[in-house]
Amino acid sequence: MLQTKKSRAHLRKLLKLDFLNLFIAIFRMVNGNVQQWIYSLLTLSIIFRTEGLFVDITYVLSGVAKGAVCLDGSPPAYHHDKGFGTGVNSWLIQMEGGGWCNNVTTCLSRKNTRLGSSKQMVEKLAFSGILSNMPHFNPDFYNWNRVKVRYCDGSSFTGDVQAVNRITNLHFRGARIFLAVMEDLLAKGMKNAENAILSGCSAGGLTSILHCDSFKALLPMGAKVKCFSDAGYFINVKDISGALHIEEFFRDIVTLHGSAKNLPPVCTSRLKPHLCFFPQNVVQHVRTPLFLVNAAYDSWQIKNILAPGVADPHGIWLNCKLDILKCSSRQLQIMQGFRLGFLRALNALGPSSSRGYFINSCYAHCQTEVQETWYRADSPKLANKTIAKALGDWFFDKNPFQKIDCPYPCDRTCHNRVFDTNVHPFGIDI
Repeated sequence: MLQTKKSRAHLRKLLKLDFLNLFIAIFRMVNGNVQQWIYSLLTLSIIFRTEGLFVDITYVLSGVAKGAVCLDGSPPAYHHDKGFGTGVNSWLIQMEGGGWCNNVTTCLSRKNTRLGSSKQMVEKLAFSGILSNMPHFNPDFYNWNRVKVRYCDGSSFTGDVQAVNRITNLHFRGARIFLAVMEDLLAKGMKNAENAILSGCSAGGLTSILHCDSFKALLPMGAKVKCFSDAGYFINVKDISGALHIEEFFRDIVTLHGSAKNLPPVCTSRLKPHLCFFPQNVVQHVRTPLFLVNAAYDSWQIKNILAPGVADPHGIWLNCKLDILKCSSRQLQIMQGFRLGFLRALNALGPSSSRGYFINSCYAHCQTEVQETWYRADSPKLANKTIAKALGDWFFDKNPFQKIDCPYPCDRTCHNRVFDTNVHPFGIDI
């Protein structure tokens, strides 16, 4: 029985992977033993039947005529699980994450993947965590209209370039995608919303910050509208070599995608446009209530902002980036400095009770779409509240929530990420 429980727990973690990596990982887990392989597949099937929710894809064909298309020119898409009962007029819009592309080469590498083409997206997508339809997994939002907006533009839905290069056939139309999807959802009932949340993870979390006020402007005047960003608070700091690598990267994104005109004008009127891609320069001007969930040692930011490969040519940080337990005392000291820089950047949010935040000291990235970190008995907690409880209480104005964790390694509720180079051969996730 113990082995069965452990197997099921491990398989639940594997659900975060796409299906190809999922089955590769299971096979490696059982070391090629055919009998155990069959048993694992049966266990996986049971989990899918009892806990899995797979939602059909919807293509926004009407957006194509408006130029709202993915990098390859295919239509935008989303997955919508309809609300029911008391949640029929409540909407949670979750913007998918997946990094960015900052030049023609990196955009071409995405063009024929799910991050650049709706032709490559799965037709049924698993909903879990904040998207679950089960009250014991998602107590406050389970019966809402829950929507996952697919990400295929590479600019956090900010790009808008009319011209299309005939050779590359790349389309930079993220801002048009955002509007086309929202118009489609409004026509399907969101125009009657009583409650609404714009949320997202990673690059999608950045989207929820940058588009927060424009999202609210689309909804009925009397609706309760708030925004929520999971792992989207990317900060502008120097990497371990002393270079502002992330600032240069964001500058390239904003330039390539023509994003400047779709970034908050109150920011671009006083700062260079690419600096307005950083939440720390935008959040003080967001008028709509906003909640942030972020790990102070965000694994993506540690790997790609603090210690990117270009700043670590000899791979000294590789093992540390894969597993925080393998970091040296010097590396941990540098990461503590990163945490302090993150908290300084967080000060831009301001003290208003309309702001909420859950900043834990985990080595993690995106904690709301995965059940184990969203709402479970052993989920991460601050002030004895899970992320789900903290966000739900804040949204419904039951209790404000503004908590910052003590420094690593004090928090024993963390689910720290460990990256498997066999499953993720590059050790880096986008």
